[in-house]
Amino acid sequence: MADASALSGADNRKRVVFLGPPGAGKGTQAERLAAHLGLPRVSTGDILREAIAQGSPLGQQAAPLIEKGQLVPDELLIGIIRERLLAPDCAPGYVLDGFPRTLGQAESFAGMVRGGAAALLVFDVEVPRAELLRRLSGRRWCPACQATYHLDNKPPRVDSTCDQCGARLIQREDDKEESVARRLDVYDQRTAPLREYYETRSRFHHIDGHRPVETVFQDLRRILQERA
Repeated sequence: MADASALSGADNRKRVVFLGPPGAGKGTQAERLAAHLGLPRVSTGDILREAIAQGSPLGQQAAPLIEKGQLVPDELLIGIIRERLLAPDCAPGYVLDGFPRTLGQAESFAGMVRGGAAALLVFDVEVPRAELLRRLSGRRWCPACQATYHLDNKPPRVDSTCDQCGARLIQREDDKEESVARRLDVYDQRTAPLREYYETRSRFHHIDGHRPVETVFQDLRRILQERA
């Protein structure tokens, strides 16, 4: 296994961090930007969902917390991220989605990176709370093939039925309105202070996420070009 010092990497590595509440669309933008840059998108959400589906020890620890809309403990996520960023595909850089979420995570992460937080390009995607509630509570999911839908933006052709496999769609516990409200409250209490941390330490940009996906993406590309 590579030594942890490898996380510091070379000075020309691209290290992008996406902040923003659940439902802000940061995952979509992180995925598009990663593809544009030819870098891996590292999503803690994807890692945790895979662990839960597999019933791994990590998944067993994380599942009840996620169902209640609570955050996974810092030490657990920090270990996950440290291991993932040592993978060879992260050598040129990476796009982080869903990490860090607390000041403790941010400080630990800064210790992994040559140049600390100053080496990071941070995008904070902002969306009004009412729109976040609409986006998240409208999600539907296929437990058979993992396909995702939205009642407004991407409805199935047949009500409550997966287009791909015909299974009945469900609303996940963490997408129900009560859980969504709790998730947003948790974000405001524990994650929003990251703005202050990164505003004074990194290359930080506020991004209006209440716009068409392509408009937001072009804004990100413009900022990257200006920073090149």
